[in-house]
This record gives sequence, structure tokens and C-alpha cells, in this order.
Amino acid sequence: MQELAAAARSHGHRSSVAEEIREVHVALAEVEIPTAETAEARRRVAAATGEEERLKERVAAARGDLRGRRAVDAPTEDALAELRSAAAALSAAQTERIAAEQAFERAQRRAAAAWDARERRLRLQDRLENRRRTARVELAEEVYPAFREALDAVPTGDPNDAGAAPSDYRGPDLAASLAAVRIADVDGPVIVGEDVIEVCAGFSLINAGRETGRRPPATKRERPGETLTRIERVIEVPVKAAGGL
Repeated sequence: MQELAAAARSHGHRSSVAEEIREVHVALAEVEIPTAETAEARRRVAAATGEEERLKERVAAARGDLRGRRAVDAPTEDALAELRSAAAALSAAQTERIAAEQAFERAQRRAAAAWDARERRLRLQDRLENRRRTARVELAEEVYPAFREALDAVPTGDPNDAGAAPSDYRGPDLAASLAAVRIADVDGPVIVGEDVIEVCAGFSLINAGRETGRRPPATKRERPGETLTRIERVIEVPVKAAGGL
């Protein structure tokens, strides 16, 4: 299906969802997922809260000590200094706890925004894949009659395997690829592997030559660097390139 769609595009065919696909690509490029780390912010809140509670106990102890000294007319200078020190430390701890809580709230908002952005990206990716699938089907259908005819001229191909629509094809994958290349408007050599050449070795080049009115090409490459591709030798059509296929 993908190769048929590429062949259709090589002839200038355009699907009905091409513009929507472009718009989804743009939308995906605009999705930014903010960095969101809540664990450290949560630990900071816990630490600040714990320190605040510890200092509250220290302040309470200092007040108790000061009251006790006053009750017995004992010196209070040291007790008062301790209370003031503990109260100052508590005030600083409360300020840190409030800052930590605010930072945690910001981190939570960023995490929520990141989750929303990921969900949006997933929705766009699903939409893109669905539209691409629609485009492949439309484009493949545009060239399917030509593809069916081309199956009669390629190794292991049989027009009877094509069925009425691209989804009906039941033939070999190799035949489908060769037929797609045969009907494509490509530019340059089509490169294939040695294993594919071996599969095509038994194909009747004489019949292909009769169909095209050309002299059948050699079945083996004369040297490793020769420019004739297996597609040119077997199908006997000028191929331009595999671009986009």
C-alpha cells in the first residue's frame, strides 16, 4: 500500500487529506512539553514542614522554661535569649515552608501542563496516522488499475492476485514492489539486493523483451560496479529513481 501511494505521488496525485496532514504536522511541531519534576519539590515541603514542627517544639520548650524561671524569680536572661532565637528560627522555617509549598504547587501545575501536552501530542499522532492511512488508501486506489496490469510483467506477479482493491492483494510482496516501481515515475537507478536478483533469475526475459520490443538485457552483472539495476534488467523499463518509494 505504501509503495503504491508513493507511485501515485510520483505522478502528482494528491489525497483529499493532504492539507489536513500538513496542518497536523505543523500542530505537532508546536507541541512543547514542559519539564516537570515534582519529587524534589515534594521532598522540600516535607523537610520544611518537619523543621517547622521541630522549631515549634523548641519555642514551646523555651516559653515553658521562661515561665518557670519567672515563677521562682530566677534569672531569665538566658531563657529569654533562647526563646527569641527559637522564635526567629521558627519564623524563617515557616517562610521556607511557605516557599516550598508554592514551589510544589508550581511544579504540580507544570506536571499537569506536561501531561496535557503529552495527551495532545498522542491525539495528534493518532490523527496523523489515521489521515496517512486514509491518504495511502486513496492514492493506492488511483494507480491500482495500472498496478494490476504491471503485475503481469514482473517476476512472480499475477494480475489475478490483485483483486478489486489494494486491500484485496494476496500475491507475493516482491511482485507488488516490482509492479509499484514499474508504474512509478522515478528518477535514477533503483537499488536492490542480491537476494532479490536471485529470486528474479528465473523470470523470462525473452517474453519481457517481446512485450517492450527491446533486446533482453543480460541476466548477470558483468562487473560489481555496473549501473544496470535488477529492475532495469528484468522489467526492461527506464527507471529514474527510488525517491519516495
